[in-house]
Amino acid sequence: MTKLSVNVNKTATLRNARGGNIPNVLKVTLDCESFGAEGITVHPRPDERHIRYADVYELRPAVSTEFNIEGYPSEKFLDMVLKVKPTQVTLVPDAHDVITSNAGWDTKNNFDFLSKVVDLCKSANIRTSIFVEPDLEIVEYAAKTGADRIELYTEPYAVRYPQDKEDAIKPFVEAAEHARGLGLGVNAGHDLSLENLRFLHERIPFLSEVSIGHCLICDALYLGLRETIKQYKECLK
Repeated sequence: MTKLSVNVNKTATLRNARGGNIPNVLKVTLDCESFGAEGITVHPRPDERHIRYADVYELRPAVSTEFNIEGYPSEKFLDMVLKVKPTQVTLVPDAHDVITSNAGWDTKNNFDFLSKVVDLCKSANIRTSIFVEPDLEIVEYAAKTGADRIELYTEPYAVRYPQDKEDAIKPFVEAAEHARGLGLGVNAGHDLSLENLRFLHERIPFLSEVSIGHCLICDALYLGLRETIKQYKECLK
C-alpha cells in the first residue's frame, strides 16, 4: 500500500500571511489524519516563511501517523531532527532562498557528506530518505550512502504529463525499479495532483509513500479537505 503523507506547509503559509494562528496548523494536521492521511510532512526552511521550527516541536507529540521532516541537513536542522525523532527525515538539497524544492541531490559529488548525515540519522533510529532525480547513477550512490529510501522529485513528470504521459513516466519507472533492485524503498513527491497521481501509481505500484502539499491544499479550496484527501487516496488504490 502506498501511503499518502500530507504536507501542511501551505497551511502555515496562509497563517503567516496574516499573523495570529488562523488557520491553526495543529488542528489542520490532526484533521488530515482523521480524514485518512497516513502521514504528515513538514519542510521547515531557514527563514521559517511557512512551517516554523516551533511548529515542528508542537506537532511531533500530536502526530499519530508517520511524521516526515524534509529539509537541507544544516546543523540547526539536524539538531532539531535528532531532538524530535520523526519517523522519517528526507534530505533535500535546497538553497536557503529557493521558493520550493527544484532539484534532487547530486549524490555522487555529495557522497561523503550525505553518508555522514545518513549515519547520524540512522544511529538515532530515524528512517532516512534522499531526494533525487530519476538518474540511475544518482540512485546507485544514494543506495551506497546507506539510506533507507529515495524520494523521486516528480516535477519533471508533472510538467510533461499533459503532453505525453508515457514519455513523462518512463525515467521514473526505470529509476524506481533500479532503486528497488538495490534494496531502497521509493517515495515520490512534488507537483503530484489528482490529474497525474493515479497514472504514476499504476506504473510504480510499489511506491512506499507520496508526499503532497501544494496541489492538495489547492484542491481543498474547492472540494473541502475531507473529500480531497479521500480522492487522493482513491488514486493510490
